[in-house]
Amino acid sequence: MLPYPSFSSYMRARQPVLLRTARSLTGNPSDAEDLLQTALTKTYVAWERIEDHRALDGYVRRALLNTRTSQWRKRKVDEFACDELPEPEPVPGGDDPAELQALRDAMWRAIMRLPARQRAMVVLRYYEDLSEVQTAEVLGVSVGTVKSAVSRALRKLRDDAELGLVRN
Repeated sequence: MLPYPSFSSYMRARQPVLLRTARSLTGNPSDAEDLLQTALTKTYVAWERIEDHRALDGYVRRALLNTRTSQWRKRKVDEFACDELPEPEPVPGGDDPAELQALRDAMWRAIMRLPARQRAMVVLRYYEDLSEVQTAEVLGVSVGTVKSAVSRALRKLRDDAELGLVRN
């Protein structure tokens, strides 16, 4: 039996996780909801043609990335990124919560400054916790491309002046 006998059961079960991915790609809760709805609509239309329903998350992630890439290409020059960030996950430990929040905020702003392709790879690797192979499959690129792009992105993040100020 398939793990998700219907589109509705799949959507109910996976929507929170997929919405988190969409928020990571857009940086804006409203845009994330629109992006996810578009990706789920594409999935619904293709539901009968999807042979392996165990790979649905990969299909929807690909739809999210393709849709977001199309939006980036079509965006108007006068469109600006929103400063609103996703809610951070609580971090256990003894560090000052205000300092941890400042670091998280600075990190997210630094990630949003990365080129779209690098940002997508960093989000999938470190926020969605996908392996290099899984990231390559979702993005339709080689594992080597993922490794080199993520390496360049991490170097940019290490060299980011704003992060350096918050860490010190």
